[in-house]
Parts: sequence; C-alpha cells; structure tokens
Amino acid sequence: MHRLNLKRFYPYLSPIKTQLDYIIIGQGLAGSALALELSARGKKIMVIDEPNRNLSSRVAAGMVNPFASKGLIKTWMAETIFPHLHSFYASAERLLQTSFFFPALIYRPFLTIEEQNHWIATTSDPSIAYFVDATFTTSTYGNQIHDPLGGIVARWGGYLDANLYLDSVRNWLVDLESFRGKRFNISELNETEAGVSYQDIHASKVIFCTGIPTASDFGWLPVIKLKGEVLQIKLNEVPDLIYNRGVYAVASGQPMIYKAGSTYQLKNITEGITEAGRNELEIKLKQLFKLPFETVGQDWGLRPTTIDRKPVLGYWPGFENRIIFNGLGTKGVSLAPYFSGVLADWLEGKIELKKEVNIKRFKALYS
Repeated sequence: MHRLNLKRFYPYLSPIKTQLDYIIIGQGLAGSALALELSARGKKIMVIDEPNRNLSSRVAAGMVNPFASKGLIKTWMAETIFPHLHSFYASAERLLQTSFFFPALIYRPFLTIEEQNHWIATTSDPSIAYFVDATFTTSTYGNQIHDPLGGIVARWGGYLDANLYLDSVRNWLVDLESFRGKRFNISELNETEAGVSYQDIHASKVIFCTGIPTASDFGWLPVIKLKGEVLQIKLNEVPDLIYNRGVYAVASGQPMIYKAGSTYQLKNITEGITEAGRNELEIKLKQLFKLPFETVGQDWGLRPTTIDRKPVLGYWPGFENRIIFNGLGTKGVSLAPYFSGVLADWLEGKIELKKEVNIKRFKALYS
C-alpha cells in the first residue's frame, strides 16, 4: 500500500522533539481517533501501544447503527454522533489514503404485527424519520432472509474495517515517528514541572485510552468487562444490505467472508472462544438468514463499558496532567470520533465536560 508523505502536508507533525503536547497510551478505537483529532489541531503527540494488545478493537465487527440493537429506539445522541462519525471516517480515509469505512443501509425485519404497527406510528416523529430510509409491511428481502412482515431500513449506518483502520493509523504514526510499539509501564511515569515524563519522552499531559487494562491502574474506575464473541462466516451470495435482528453480518475484507456478531456476556466471563458463543450466534443466523452459511472462524474480545454505558472523560483524580478517555463499550466505532473531539475541545479550554460523561460522576468511588 502506498503511503502518503504526511510531513509534506503537515509540517508541524515533525519527528519527536524534547517536549510534546500529549502522550497517548493505547491505540485502539479511542486512542486512534484521539491521535487523528489532536494531530489535526497541530498538537505534537506520541502514542504508546503494545503490539497486538487491542484485542477488542480489532475483533469488533465494526457496525454502526443509529437504532439500539434491543429495541426500536435511537441510540444515545444519534443526531449528533452519526453525522459526525461519517464525516470523521471520510476525512481519515482521505488523510490515510485507504478505504476502511463503508456507509450502508441496515434492514431490521419486524417479528410481529404489533411491532410493525408501533414502528409505523413511531416514524411520524421527525427525529426518528431522519434515520429511516424506508418502511415495508410485506416481505422485501425474502430471497435472502426471513422477513414475512417487512421491516425498517435505517440510514446513517455502515461498518468499519477495524483492523485496516487501526493498521492505517499505526502506519501513519510510525511514518511521523510518533509511535512506540512497547508495553506501557506506569511505574516509569513521572510528574515534572512541565507536565509528565515517561522514559525519554516529555509532554504536557498523558492520556490513557487503554480500555480494560486501565482498570488495574485506576483501581476505583468503574470499567466493566463486557465479553463479546464473533464468527467469521462464508456466504455464497452477497447480502443486498446489512441485515440486523439479534445478529448481523458485515464484510470482513476477505472475499465472501463476513463477520457475524455479537454475543454480550457480563457474568462468568472466561477468556477465549466458547462453543456456547458459537451456538448462540449460529442459531440467530439461521433464524435471520435464508442464505446458507459456513462458520470458518471465531474470535472474542473484552470491551470496556461502564455501569451507565457512557464514556468516561476527564482528569485522573489527584493529578492535573493525567487524563482518562475510556468506557466506549460496544459503541466504540461510533462514539470514538465524536468524543475525541469533545476531549480535545476540553483540553483546549473551549468547553466544560458534561456531567453524563465526566469522570466526576463517579466521585463517590474514589473520594
């Protein structure tokens, strides 16, 4: 793949100097989006990430859907987040000269007449209709899936090839001499008059985007492990669009191989793939798809979510130079672009963090 000489267009992104603006720990979805955001604002950064550590970000099937998976309701802040994420990934593709985000319509079949009637009534709300491309009351994609009662076609959806995106960001950072593929050791982080130092790196602030591992560094941080398993399935026919009803399948980047997900496990979590996870997804796929499929692979990951399912942003309590950006959970692909911008605005003193995402909402846990 041809790499763009970014230094030609972004002269402020020069090789590391003595004093940086920010050290970013972690290069998953949160860390990658933040690196792009801060660099676009002319900030000097260094990203530190252990190779192949970002399992959850890389395993993610990457679908973005403006409607919640467990109900016919909009996702949180959909009007703001979804237009932003489409713009963000399009800009990132231009910068990195790689295609990794694919806008797509999402079809959710109705299961009952009651659900069909409820949805038809709901779409009279302009804020809902904005995300609806079409509503059908009879089978429309019956050649590929089970949809005897029709369904809703949602716009502003799509999927991210997470591996290609993260690899592209990493290559970009490497080209700029702004990446170190090493395990971060918090015992080597020191406070200085100018901010922080880590080994030979000096910066004004350090930002932790490390997901689950952060919980061990911040013992009180209410980051919950949410295990998810996904399958790689082989189809002999290309789906007309993304089908989503308890399970979904999106292209993987390999010919006729799709990522199907995902399971959600909060209790009795074990590491690794499980037969139970595979069975759950295969049953749901058979209930949704008429198309035959073959399971050819399986992956798993631990997503960092919070007790209220909202991100965590702000100062590490007791430190003025340590920042947290965490808790994106199952919505990392959609939340990371917008909240990296929010965090950057806050760091520049342009805004105050809203209570619903400010780490201070968990003050009782660390005070």
